[in-house]
Amino acid sequence: MRKPVRVLVVDDSALMRKLIPKILEQDDSIEVVGTAMDGHFALKKIEDLSPQVVTLDLEMPGLNGIDTLKLIMRHWRLPVIVVSSHSTAGASITLKALALGAFDFVAKPQDVSARMPEIACELIKKIRAAAQSAGVQTQFLPVETHGAQSGKLRPVAPTRIIALGVSTGGPNALQYLFSKLPVEFSGSILVVQHMPDGFTELFAKRLDETCPIRVKEAQSGDLLVAGRALICPGNRHMKVKKLPLGNVAVLAEEAPVNGHRPSVDVLFHSVAEEFGPQAMAVLMTGMGEDGATGLGEIRAAGGFTVAQSQETCVVFGMPKAAIERGYAMRIADLQDLPNILQAQCAPDHSRGDTTDVKRATSAGSN
Repeated sequence: MRKPVRVLVVDDSALMRKLIPKILEQDDSIEVVGTAMDGHFALKKIEDLSPQVVTLDLEMPGLNGIDTLKLIMRHWRLPVIVVSSHSTAGASITLKALALGAFDFVAKPQDVSARMPEIACELIKKIRAAAQSAGVQTQFLPVETHGAQSGKLRPVAPTRIIALGVSTGGPNALQYLFSKLPVEFSGSILVVQHMPDGFTELFAKRLDETCPIRVKEAQSGDLLVAGRALICPGNRHMKVKKLPLGNVAVLAEEAPVNGHRPSVDVLFHSVAEEFGPQAMAVLMTGMGEDGATGLGEIRAAGGFTVAQSQETCVVFGMPKAAIERGYAMRIADLQDLPNILQAQCAPDHSRGDTTDVKRATSAGSN
């Protein structure tokens, strides 16, 4: 029998130091080995208790969460799951933590004592995934920063519609990918990143400020134009629609699919239905199987499909599910994706893509 995952809970709130261990210890695969009320205590307890995963509050007195995270990354490289407040300030500091190497995050409910059980399943899943992926989450690729693009977006029709699905590890993966695409990129990108409402707008703005292409949080009616990426808002699904005056993104408040809203499968299904051979789909790092079925639908409709390689995924769950079902026409490392997207979007690129599986892929973490 596999030993339980050893977890250290760091939070300045006495209530949270009581609630989080109580929730985690309901699962036999997790053992809370200790708690800490601030960063200084956390660092000492890491030395004394050797946890495999740390849950970390960011807004703490003394040594705050960001500085604590930096020291954890520098000295131990442990996977850290941020437990963040569900606010604009909380979203901003959480995105900074992800850029610094945090494995993932969960958002605290506003009514903590009454609604904490709602995040129990999410937190447990992420702790398990973090333990299985220890070390991978800190292997980030360098990113060049760019100034935000000024002026109005030119409504140029794209050569291809690209749908991206991503979850755990996605913020850094998308940052890298978009930073390598040129201003004159001829594809139109739609992204479902598993992220709560309130986080996606800031995430899109950060990408827009640091990448050559334009990036924005999607709104219903946004045109699908070349050189722009639309990020699906949290707690909404995103679909696409062909209209006489231009192709647009459409947001919907339908029930969650695969336990997610937004769902990658919802986007991929819509893109396959509306664009068929003009579509391209990329399934990137993330837990679970969301997007695997949709990737198969895009391939069946004549589109081109890619799955991110196990070696460059923080969590090899979503891509693995699609690969095992035979839906990925290509398996690619993260650093190769920018060139693949540009080649597929070239106006003279042949649409007669054939299967090009880069490598056989062994079982990995889900």
